[in-house]
Amino acid sequence: MARRVAVIGAGSSGLCAIKACLDEGLEPVCFERSRDIGGLWRFEEQPEEGRASIYRSVIINTSKEMMCFSDFPIPDDFPNYMHHSKIMEYFRMYARRFDLLRHVRFGTSVRRVSKSPDFATTGRWEVVTESEGKQQSDVFDAVLVCTGHHTDAHLPLHAFPGIEKFKGHYLHSRDYKDPQDYKDKRVIVIGIGNSGSDLAVEISHTAKQVFLSTRRGAWIFNRVGQQGYPIDIVFVTRLKALLKQLLSSSMASGFAERQLNMRFDHAHYGLKPKHRVFDQHPTVNDDLPNRIISGRVRVKPNIQEFTETSAIFEDGTREDIDAVVFATGYSFSFPFLEDYVKVVENQVSLYKYVFPVDLEKPTLAFIGFIQPLGAIMPISELQCRWATRVFKGLSTLPPRHAMEADIKHKKEEMAKRYVASRRHTIQVDYIPYMDELACQLGVKPNLPLLFLTDPPLALEVLLGPCTPYQYRLRGPGAWRGARAAILTQRQRVVQPLRTRHVEENSSASVLPLLRKLAVAVAVFAIIFLLL
Repeated sequence: MARRVAVIGAGSSGLCAIKACLDEGLEPVCFERSRDIGGLWRFEEQPEEGRASIYRSVIINTSKEMMCFSDFPIPDDFPNYMHHSKIMEYFRMYARRFDLLRHVRFGTSVRRVSKSPDFATTGRWEVVTESEGKQQSDVFDAVLVCTGHHTDAHLPLHAFPGIEKFKGHYLHSRDYKDPQDYKDKRVIVIGIGNSGSDLAVEISHTAKQVFLSTRRGAWIFNRVGQQGYPIDIVFVTRLKALLKQLLSSSMASGFAERQLNMRFDHAHYGLKPKHRVFDQHPTVNDDLPNRIISGRVRVKPNIQEFTETSAIFEDGTREDIDAVVFATGYSFSFPFLEDYVKVVENQVSLYKYVFPVDLEKPTLAFIGFIQPLGAIMPISELQCRWATRVFKGLSTLPPRHAMEADIKHKKEEMAKRYVASRRHTIQVDYIPYMDELACQLGVKPNLPLLFLTDPPLALEVLLGPCTPYQYRLRGPGAWRGARAAILTQRQRVVQPLRTRHVEENSSASVLPLLRKLAVAVAVFAIIFLLL
C-alpha cells in the first residue's frame, strides 16, 4: 500500500492533492519550482518559465460557489466572480486551514520521474529534484502530477505567412500584462477564446483601434445570468443536465442560441459561427458586444498574410497595424516523465483523464488535465480523492482492455461533438464527469433516497446549482457541513451584492419554492412516463 506520495506543483490542483493525501493518511511531499503557491492564479510582472502567466486585471469566469473546494466554502463577503488577488487569498486561507504549506518544498524543480527497479512489484517511483543547483533523489510510493495545462504557449507562427517580415511588435497572450503598452496603437488580437476576447476588450480602452481576428467566430456568454445570478449557477444544475439528455442536441443548441441572441444578434456583430453553441468551448465575456457596438473593437476573419506594416484578411481587406497579440492557446507536456506518458497535439491517453493504462501498478495519476464546461478546482479535488483511494488499494481500476475502450469511446464522442481543435482534446461536461468520478469513489448524491429522507435538500440538489458540496454528502470523505452549505449557497451568492439596504417583497420569497415544487413534480412525471 502506498504511503509516501510526490505531488508535483502547488497550484490549485496541487493544494487539494496534498489535502486528499492527508485525508487518507498518506504522506505527501509537494515540489513547487517557484517560491509561492497559486500556480496559474499568482500574478507576476514577468512570466516565469514553465508556469502559466496571467495579466493584471484577470477575473475568473466561474463563480465562487461553483469553483470552491467541496469542504471549504469561499467566504460570504467575497465577490461571486473573483479577481486573481481574491483567488489567491482564498487559496492561502485553504492552505492555512488544513496546514498544507509544511508539506511543500518551494524552489524545487522535478527533473526526472522514473520507475524504481522493483516497480513491477511495488509501484514505486524514483523522483529526482533540483534546488539551488543541487540534485536529490527520493523514492515515492506514488506520484500526483499537478502541473496544469496552461504552461507552454502555443504560438503557430507558421500558420501566418509574412509574420517574419512584420516590423511591428507581436507576442503571445501569456506575455501580456498591461493595456498601457498599446496606447494609441492599432492592434490585432488573434483568437476569440476567453483570453482573446478579454484582451481585445481591455486593450480597446487605450488603443487607437482593436481588430479581433477569428477563424470560426464564437457564441458569447455573459457572466450575469437570469435575475442577476451567475451564469453557471443558473445553467449548471442537475435538472438542466437531465433535460439536455432528453432533448436532441439540435433542440438544446437551438434553445441556448435563441437565449444568447436575445442579448445581441451574433450575426449582426460578426460573431456568429458555423458550429452550434455546444460544439465548442464557450467564450465568456460581458463587455465584448459593448466594445463592438461602440466601434472600439472590430471583428475580422482569419488573417491571410502579414506585410511589413499591415495584415491582409481572408476577405481581402487590409488594415495597417502596430502590434499583434496571439491568443492561440497552450500546449502541455511532461518532460520529466521520459516516455511513460506521451502527449501528441495536446492529446494524452488517460483513463477518466487521470490514470495511464499501461503501468503494472496504478501509482501515477494526472490531476487537472481537463478543460471543463465549468470550474476546474472541484474536478481536480474529486480526481485527487479518487486517486488517493486507488493508491491505498481501497478502489480498484478495471482491466486494461476496459480502460482502453473507455478512452476510445470518449475520444470518439468528443470528435463527433466538437469542432476539431487543439482546445477540444481534453474537454469534459461538468456534471456528467463529476458524477462519473463520484461513482468511482462512491460519493454521488442519491437523489431518490434524499427525496425520501430530506426533501428540502433533495429539491436544492436537483433544481439548484450543482455545487461541489453535493459530493461531500455521503461516502468516503463525507463532510458534516455539506447539507448546510448547500441549503445556504444562494445566501452566499447574494450576500456580497447587498451593499445598500433595499426593502424586499416578503411574498416574493414564497414563489421560488412553489416553482421548485411544481418543476420537481413535472420532472418526475416525465421520467415516470418515459420509463
